[in-house]
Amino acid sequence: MSIEPAGHGRKADEAVEAIDQQAGNRIGPAMGEATDEAQHDGHGRLYWFASGMRGIFSLPALILMTSYLGFAAFALQAGLTRGEAVFMTFGIWALPAQMILVGTMAGGAHLAASFAAVTFSSIRMMPMVASVVPEMRNSKTPTIVLLALSHFIAITSWVFATQRLRTVPRPYRTSYFAGFAITLTSINTAIVGIGYGVVSAFPPLVAGALFMLTPVYFISSIWASARQPVVKIAFLFGVVLGPVFAVIEPQFDVLYAGIGGGTVAYLIDRLRRRRRVTGGA
Repeated sequence: MSIEPAGHGRKADEAVEAIDQQAGNRIGPAMGEATDEAQHDGHGRLYWFASGMRGIFSLPALILMTSYLGFAAFALQAGLTRGEAVFMTFGIWALPAQMILVGTMAGGAHLAASFAAVTFSSIRMMPMVASVVPEMRNSKTPTIVLLALSHFIAITSWVFATQRLRTVPRPYRTSYFAGFAITLTSINTAIVGIGYGVVSAFPPLVAGALFMLTPVYFISSIWASARQPVVKIAFLFGVVLGPVFAVIEPQFDVLYAGIGGGTVAYLIDRLRRRRRVTGGA
């Protein structure tokens, strides 16, 4: 039996520890997330909830607040009551869908057409939810919490989450997102409730300017959040076809422009990709 020198034994132990440390660094999120809480300097969920709340002072959030003041003016012009406008804001929480619903109601569209238009406009939320929820959840996150938070995922909160969630320890991401999204929704709901009465006292020029903030935000946010060329192509077709169908078939203009423009954009994008593949081959 051979006896190793003490120095050699220490070197072997150090080598084993180095290998273990390298292996630990390669542990994926599913195993590593259990250590995130211990590494986080003692900050709890309340701290991260408050940190998320501070996100409402970001430029996109402030623009959205101003736009909801414009929505209050739009709701007043369309004949909605204060309660209906407030309920619509918190219940739908998607400014484009709210605009479409109020616009179709004011235009005398059929209930089925309004339902279809709002549904089609909100389908775009599904990829947003599918991309944000996996970033928030961990092995201990209750499903009911994820379902509740998914209601608050819209363009502004989605952009906020994709930019900042990765910097937050995984066990606290739901608290961080909840702090931002719930606060943003609540403030904008209050803005609609308070602004509904205030806007009526504004001069017509000011009320008209606030009214125009909503479509300006809608156009800019959709264009800025587009990640694929097909979205921008569909958007351009919708801008062109919308006024055309408003003259031809005003009760179904949004529905026709959306389905028609989206279908043409899809076909153009598919042809573009096919040419790229054949050209590369």
